[in-house]
Amino acid sequence: MIDNDIAIFGLLAAVLAAVFYTRGLGGGWQKFYTFVPIVLVCYLVPSLMATFGLIDMSDSSLWPIARDAFLPAALFLMCLGIDLGGILRLGPRALIMFFTATIGIVIGGPIALWIVASFDPEILGSGATAAWRGLATVAGSWIGGGANQTAMLEVYQYAPENYAVMVAVDIVVANIWMAFLLYGAGRPQVFDRWLKADTSAIDELRSRMETFTASVERVATAGEFMVLLGITFAVVGLCHVLGGAVAGVFEGALGADSTLASDFLWIVVFATTLGLVGSFTPMRAFEGIGASKFGTVFIFLLVLVIGTKMNLLQLSEAPEFMAVGIIWMLIHTILLFVVAKIIRAPFFFIAVGSKANVGGAASAPVVAGAFHPALAPVGVLLAVLGYAVGTYGAILCAELMRAI
Repeated sequence: MIDNDIAIFGLLAAVLAAVFYTRGLGGGWQKFYTFVPIVLVCYLVPSLMATFGLIDMSDSSLWPIARDAFLPAALFLMCLGIDLGGILRLGPRALIMFFTATIGIVIGGPIALWIVASFDPEILGSGATAAWRGLATVAGSWIGGGANQTAMLEVYQYAPENYAVMVAVDIVVANIWMAFLLYGAGRPQVFDRWLKADTSAIDELRSRMETFTASVERVATAGEFMVLLGITFAVVGLCHVLGGAVAGVFEGALGADSTLASDFLWIVVFATTLGLVGSFTPMRAFEGIGASKFGTVFIFLLVLVIGTKMNLLQLSEAPEFMAVGIIWMLIHTILLFVVAKIIRAPFFFIAVGSKANVGGAASAPVVAGAFHPALAPVGVLLAVLGYAVGTYGAILCAELMRAI
């Protein structure tokens, strides 16, 4: 078992290189990647490494580094060339699917708990070990994110010794769902045809972005790459400084458990905002030397590291709670597809609306960017909204589960 972070990162980089090398070989590999999207392979291979013990991520610092450095860098780079008007023209369906995803989590928890408890009443527990208290933390994570999850743990005082089971449910079920979404991101046309979706606004945004990129593309010098990456990581550093300062203000005013007291939330907000501001300045020309391509590299590195967090062997831990989590996610999924079918929303809105809830700012832009780099900011904007409604939605879900 490899537990050295540098060795693990080298192994993940080798996986990334092998995947993109084989994709360019044609023949049988071309057929393989037609059915198994490349982003899904980059997600599943690290998860299999973690599951079968090749790598040990229990004490790893790779995820904090990827989250705090790669993600804001990717957001800044992808936003530099963005067409903000095109995003605004995506219309109200993005918001409809986001709130549908939220409702699916709020009602899915109590229904799933009631179904499983019908077969195994002992799962309900009592006092500090009551199931609804623990599942409230999952609701917090799946509607908002880590800060909301911690807030629910404090609000409902679930027994700390049992909390690991809830964390396993959260991680395993959410990551299985993410694998499906990344598969869909590689073949969205299949779902869009079934949904009879109107993808015109998304197609127009993609086309405008590709046209702009082609119009400014040029052969870059080493010096230009230095300037681009130097500015990018200077912005990442600035986002951490500003994010920490703003979070500190809200922590003093609202307490450490407040969503607005999260450094990470403000880091994401500032990275996106500075990228969007840059898109109105001459910095937009950086798209011509590959700004969004560098952003895509960081997104794929994020996907690799996120994949290491899913250990499928954890499915054997507290199987009755895993069953609740799986049924819960199925209800969430079914509701999303039903509403998308009714309003003819593209699969992109299903994926990003869901991940803006189940994953938040750490994964929503990753999934959005898997469809197209121009769409990554949509994931950020909805994820920030997820942080805002996460605590309220989680409390409502918890009270419904308490009633069960």
